[in-house]
Amino acid sequence: MSSMTQNSALSNDKLLLFFPKDPDTEWIKKTTTQYPGLEVRWINSVKEDGTFVNEKDLPADYWEDTTLLFVDYLPPPAELISNVRFVQLAASGADAWLGHPTYLRKETIFSNASGLYSPQIAEWVIGTWLMNQRQFLKYQNQGDRGPGPFSNVESSYKLRMGILGYGSIGRQCARIANAMGMEIYAYTRSERKTPESRKDNTYRQFCVPGTGDPEGIIPSRWFHGASKEDINTFLAQDLDILVISLPLTKDTENVISYKQFEILRKKRTFVSNVARGRHVDSQALIEALEKGQIRGAALDVTDPEPLPKEHPLWNAPNVYITPHISWITKDVWNGGLQLLETNLERLNNGEPCINYLTRSSDT
Repeated sequence: MSSMTQNSALSNDKLLLFFPKDPDTEWIKKTTTQYPGLEVRWINSVKEDGTFVNEKDLPADYWEDTTLLFVDYLPPPAELISNVRFVQLAASGADAWLGHPTYLRKETIFSNASGLYSPQIAEWVIGTWLMNQRQFLKYQNQGDRGPGPFSNVESSYKLRMGILGYGSIGRQCARIANAMGMEIYAYTRSERKTPESRKDNTYRQFCVPGTGDPEGIIPSRWFHGASKEDINTFLAQDLDILVISLPLTKDTENVISYKQFEILRKKRTFVSNVARGRHVDSQALIEALEKGQIRGAALDVTDPEPLPKEHPLWNAPNVYITPHISWITKDVWNGGLQLLETNLERLNNGEPCINYLTRSSDT
């Protein structure tokens, strides 16, 4: 951060932090010192029993005149944040905000946390992939060689990873897989023909050197397009693992369904979904697993979510499911606060925010 500003452009603002962490008085003191006149309120959005705080149950003055908002994922009711001019999401995805009046208001600046969780999510992708390839669960705690055949264990070397959505998460997956000797194919909605267009400009590249693919040089081939036909062409590239890391929109819902699993059948592609559950048709996935069209699946997200105990996906073969926790580490919120600090400074200086979200309402 820069030195203390005497005439803060944020002096008439009220910042509300509403996310699952107890208030940090030192952080509040530092921030209000940095920006004289800025008022800061901080609410832990999760109760001691693990249930979520209902925004409407809080005293009205917690929300009154809030102009800057830091929030985990789910949007507060529109009437509580009618004066908000800046929203910093602690999540990478903004799908929960689609259709929300605040999100549709073009005057309100939105920034997401793209890049913030890439290292840990990529570890989850690679970890579950290796668990499947090396059959860790099958052979754990066996004192001898265990049952054969061992020929089913396969190295990742020279196998091909296809990344559907080459953003910050996909780029970190690519970096690790490339170090393991895998070939990377990347898919983006828009064409990335030039070296400049292939660069990454997300938050992670500003803060953690040595992660991701900042220059976009790891993939050996790039694919693009918005149609199902374009995606099907990508899926037909003999992929050994497909990593789904797309944003969820009306165009990407059920982007992987029956036809796509038929295409993946050729290589019995392993499917890893760390984006949103609704990217994948759950019934089609179950059938693909039961028929052996794919060798397995790792899901940190499901549809529905959370997945009911009686849902048939739990009983499908060769599937590994976790409850949307691939992004979590013990210090996960520190990065979010750093991103917020960076964008507060940019707001104060009249500069564009990092990870600014362009919406359809923008002109």
